[in-house]
Amino acid sequence: MQAFGYVLAKDVGHAVALLAEHGAKAKILAGGTDLLVELKHAVHNPEILIDISRLRELKAVVVADDGLHIGALATHADIMSSPIIRSMFPALVAAAHSIGAMQTRNLGTLGGNLVTCVPSVDSGPVLIALDASVTVAGAAGQRRMPLPDLFVGPRKTSLKPGDLLVDIVIPKENLGKPAAFEKFGLRKGQALALVNIGASFWADKDKFTAPRIALGAVAPTVIRAPKAEAFLDGRKISAEAMAEAGRIAATEAKPISDFRASADYRRDLIAVLVKRALASAQTRATAKEKELVA
Repeated sequence: MQAFGYVLAKDVGHAVALLAEHGAKAKILAGGTDLLVELKHAVHNPEILIDISRLRELKAVVVADDGLHIGALATHADIMSSPIIRSMFPALVAAAHSIGAMQTRNLGTLGGNLVTCVPSVDSGPVLIALDASVTVAGAAGQRRMPLPDLFVGPRKTSLKPGDLLVDIVIPKENLGKPAAFEKFGLRKGQALALVNIGASFWADKDKFTAPRIALGAVAPTVIRAPKAEAFLDGRKISAEAMAEAGRIAATEAKPISDFRASADYRRDLIAVLVKRALASAQTRATAKEKELVA
């Protein structure tokens, strides 16, 4: 590991100014769970680390006029303990709980997990299934883009030198939308996903409305399954429909064979996990209906 400089950012504006000054020579330090490992093995080390870990404005979890805002520095443990997220989106809690060990969840941040852009990222599928967007700050100001646009390829993000991920936004119209997360790895804990799934839909008169299915670890980035979604949209909710959506989603993926699993095995997992995720989302929808009646 080569020597590098270090600056503690005072606020978001200061962090953006430092990024604009140093460009590609700078790296952001948030939770550090990925970065510190990377620094030990990187061929080209950064010249400076910009520490944003103490920027409290990036840790908030709040409901605003346009939806739920989750600060980029919210840790996985913060997500698991947030009363707002636990009430609205238990699927996000489940996804956070599946990430690493307790120490990683206490330090690792949602923003850091997303910008690693690994295909098996556990926080991505549910957020994409909820039509989440991200807010990015740069020298020209702030802009918002759909979360899938952040992912370019394995460990490749669309963020430019000088950009800082500020928060993740689930739109107002999706607040409380029934959603589910499913993951399969080679062991129960601290495992990379062979396949992970996010699914959501509104139950309108016993029919699927606005279904979303997101697939992780089966393509260069987390992807949607638009054909499976189109099959479900407006269709009567049933186990048979969920199973068929799983089979369709499996045809939309582009899994690879590696030392952990074959492509065919991953396709089989997609079919099973999509069905499970949709069934879990239905359970959530039924529970919400009972809450409203009560």
